[in-house]
Amino acid sequence: MKVLVAVKRVVDYNVKIRVKADQTGVETQNVKMSMNPFDEIGVEEAIRLKEAGTATEVVAVSLGVQQCQETLRTALAMGADRGIHVKTDEELQPLAVAKLLKAVVDKEAPELVILGKQAIDDDANQTGQMLSALLGWSQGTFASEIAPENGTLHVTREIDGGLEKVDLKMPAVVTTDLRLNEPRYASLPNIMKAKKKPIDTMEPGDLGVDIAPRLTTLKVEEPPKREAGIKVETVSDLVDKLKNEAKVI
Repeated sequence: MKVLVAVKRVVDYNVKIRVKADQTGVETQNVKMSMNPFDEIGVEEAIRLKEAGTATEVVAVSLGVQQCQETLRTALAMGADRGIHVKTDEELQPLAVAKLLKAVVDKEAPELVILGKQAIDDDANQTGQMLSALLGWSQGTFASEIAPENGTLHVTREIDGGLEKVDLKMPAVVTTDLRLNEPRYASLPNIMKAKKKPIDTMEPGDLGVDIAPRLTTLKVEEPPKREAGIKVETVSDLVDKLKNEAKVI
């Protein structure tokens, strides 16, 4: 089967996020960018499916500015076979991303689409679910284990109460959780090979998708700094503070 993996270029998780002076968003100029960690897990899982003989081809797709090709090259260096870049300088919100991915899926006809459960920049956790709805496909979100078998995908999901096991009819959309796997490091030979792997470039207009934003960001600001705690002498003082000052009891 063919596996399509979506990868997003985000501010590296080690970077301290800074809000722009005009409060229109976060600073991305001269900031280290990398692949969204949850998407990296998705790429690793797709490659493992290919190594196990279950998948025949792994296609990585990224949406956004020209520099997204660097993120695709990372996926190719990890082991993806080829890349697709939908190039646009416009802001892409989750619904627009889902629509673009649907158009790519219609074009590529994969049997499995893997996405990170959320991106660490907006933490929206919406794209996978929206894509599943648009395609009319089965979905398994927050996956910590994936096991294909005879046209059925066995997925173990991370939920608040523990674990949930579901059987999905293929084709399906899966979003990855942290415990699914540990992504590999790309070796130097694979990084060199990735430079020769093909990346198809297209634009939203080529796919017939309207990416106009449906939401407007009014203002972005840093959360207030946490105030220092205080010490109390007795339990009764603690209860009094919690009841009358913190008002949590």
